[in-house]
Amino acid sequence: MIRGAFPVLRPLLHRLDPEAAHALTIRSLAAAPPLRPAPDDPRLSVEAFGLTFPNPVGLAAGYDKQCEVPDRLLGLGFGFVELGGVTPRPQPGNPRPRVFRLPGDGAVINRFGLNSDGLARCRVRLERRRGRPGIVGVNLGANKESADRIADYATLVAGLAGLAAFLTINVSSPNTAGLRDLQGEAFLDTLLARAVEARDRADEVRGSRTRLLLKIAPDLAEAALDAITATALARGIDGLVVSNTTIARPEGLAQTRLAGEAGGLSGRPLFALSTRVLAQVRLRVGEAVPLIGVGGVDSAAAAWTKIEAGASLVQLYTGLIYEGPGLVPDIKRGLLDRLSAEGLTSLAPVVGRRAAELAR
Repeated sequence: MIRGAFPVLRPLLHRLDPEAAHALTIRSLAAAPPLRPAPDDPRLSVEAFGLTFPNPVGLAAGYDKQCEVPDRLLGLGFGFVELGGVTPRPQPGNPRPRVFRLPGDGAVINRFGLNSDGLARCRVRLERRRGRPGIVGVNLGANKESADRIADYATLVAGLAGLAAFLTINVSSPNTAGLRDLQGEAFLDTLLARAVEARDRADEVRGSRTRLLLKIAPDLAEAALDAITATALARGIDGLVVSNTTIARPEGLAQTRLAGEAGGLSGRPLFALSTRVLAQVRLRVGEAVPLIGVGGVDSAAAAWTKIEAGASLVQLYTGLIYEGPGLVPDIKRGLLDRLSAEGLTSLAPVVGRRAAELAR
C-alpha cells in the first residue's frame, strides 16, 4: 500500500519544504500500524561484524535522527537501519533553510549540523525497543560547542553500548566546523582508543557485544586513507562506513544555482566518488573488516557495483526521497536476478571482486 501511494504522494511532499516533508514522513510512520515484510531470500543473507543481516540493504543515518521509528523502518524491508546522528547534549543544528533538493540531479544538499534531541532522550527511546528483533545501529556525533569532542564520543559509546547492535563514530560530517579534523591520524588514534575503552567497559557491565564502526569522508587523499585505515585496524574497529556526503560539486550538475549552497552533497552525483574511495579502502583493508558502501545507491545496479567495490552491506537515503519505499524491494529483487544470472548462491563471492578496477 505504501509503495502504491508514493507516486501520488511524492508531488505533494516535494511541494513542501524538504525538512517539513521529512518531519511529516516521520510522524506518518510513527502513526502507521507496524509492517511485516515477507522473509528475505536466503541468498541475500550477509554475515558481517558477527551479525547475520537478512539482506544487505540498509537505511543510512540521517533519516531517523532522533531514534523515533526504527521498527517502522525495518518494516519497509531494510536489512538494518542506522539511527542518528546523536550528540551528547541536545542541539538545534544550523539555521534553516538547511536542506535542498536537486531533483534534476537525483541529489540533496544538507547542512543540518547534527540537530539532535541528545543522548538522554534517544537512550530512552532505544531502551523501549530492547529485545525486539531487527538490526539497529546508531550514528554518533560531537556537540558543536564541545570543548572536548573526543570525550563526547566516549560518553556516547558508554551511554548507548548494549542498546544497539553497532555504533558508528562519525567524524566525517562536513556540517560541524572542525569535525573532520578528527580524521587526522593523531586525533583519530586517541579518539578510537577512548571509544574502544568505553565500549569494552560498558559491554562488560551489560554482558553485551557492541560493534564499533567508523564513518569516513569521501574527500580524502590516498595518503589520508592510508593513515585512517591503518589506525582503524590497529585499534580493532569492527568495520568502516564509506562514505559520508561530499563538499565537492562534480561537474555537470543540472541545478547550478542550488549547487552553490553550502553543505554536504548526497545522491547520484556522489556515487562515482564514494565508490572509488570504497574500492580504495577495500584494497587497504582486504577482508580484515567488513565495509558498508554508501553514496548514490538508487538502484540494484548501483548496489551491485558497491558490493563489487568491496561493500558487504550498502546503505541508502537520498534515493528513498526520489524513488520511495518501493526502492528497497526493487534493489533486493535486482540483486537476486544478478545472483541467478551468475549461478551464485550468496553475495560473498561478489564482494570486492572489482576493487582494483573501481579504485582507479
